[in-house]
Amino acid sequence: MQDQRTAVTAPSRSDKLGTETYLRIDNLRKEFDGVMAVDGVNLAIRRGEIFAILGASGSGKSTLLRMLAGFESPTSGRIELDGSDMARQPPYERPVNMMFQSYALFPHMTVADNIAFGLKQDRLPKAQIRARVDEMLALVHLEHVAKRKPHQISGGQAQRVALARSLAKSPKLLLLDEPMGALDKKLRSEMQLEVANIIERLGVTCVLVTHDQEEAMTMAHRIAIMESGRVMQVGSPNEIYEQPANRYTAQFIGTVNLIEGEIEDDEPDHVSIRSAVLPEPVWIGHGQTGYAGMPVAFALRPEKISLSKQRPQQPHNCYQGKIEEIAYFGSHTVYHLRLPSGYKMLAHTANARRWADNFTWNDEVWLSWDDIAGVVLNT
Repeated sequence: MQDQRTAVTAPSRSDKLGTETYLRIDNLRKEFDGVMAVDGVNLAIRRGEIFAILGASGSGKSTLLRMLAGFESPTSGRIELDGSDMARQPPYERPVNMMFQSYALFPHMTVADNIAFGLKQDRLPKAQIRARVDEMLALVHLEHVAKRKPHQISGGQAQRVALARSLAKSPKLLLLDEPMGALDKKLRSEMQLEVANIIERLGVTCVLVTHDQEEAMTMAHRIAIMESGRVMQVGSPNEIYEQPANRYTAQFIGTVNLIEGEIEDDEPDHVSIRSAVLPEPVWIGHGQTGYAGMPVAFALRPEKISLSKQRPQQPHNCYQGKIEEIAYFGSHTVYHLRLPSGYKMLAHTANARRWADNFTWNDEVWLSWDDIAGVVLNT
């Protein structure tokens, strides 16, 4: 189901990329003992793109990455990189490098020797190796630790060493497997943009596998949501969050209030949805490609909801509720509200002022939202 009005979307980091498909995955399947781990995946990834594969454990994302690396052979399908099919090539013949979650640095080697390892395996001239290592050290700002061993540097530095080693051979494709998983939360947040900027600066095409939504949303130009071996949706971080294509994506990314109902009125300029949990229909200020009586879900992000003690001066989308729980997160507060029907909803309010007069437990409040705040889903 699609809105009949053009949505206004936020600028995306992918706006600066071209349209050329560099990595094409066609109908890729992988079966283990009769269980389909990757089931008919089709993806077109652009040259220079950082593309995230996001999913829960068991969704098939790691199996897909291992097939790109050559560690697993597809049951069927094609993997085409820069015009060449590499689905049956062994790992050592692929122009691909992979950075593992554990970094896999050699503990007995210095930082410089770790970066040089792949270059030495290719038997490049010493002067060329030295120049490339110096270039990589400068890229990741680690010249001052070149002679240290991995146990003598921090976690963030170790991650940059692993990244530099992966980039040293100028791979056509860089694979990142949970790249921030070994870092604490604060350092992880700091490194996400830094790593993305380094990759973008070199123009390397990158596929990132992660279960961390923040990591995918921060680093990637586009994201593929995977579940049970299938791709549920592909889009920019903004599209994935603001325009989920189905119930699974809406519930997997961020937090959402999902209200089940059916279309009551379907007009060119609006649609109303009747739900058993709300006393009045939800009003949406644009038409839908649906029909009256069609079962749908209305997905509404908690931050789109306004709370007030008095009924707002708007004709639609106003409902009463009682605050049952409150969670304070500094930048925002999360309110758990129960409607008269018993249905629970979440609302987030930004704490823009230090000592604002907020609501408290058992307060009766009005919940309201504008007519384009949510998304109608039929899958």
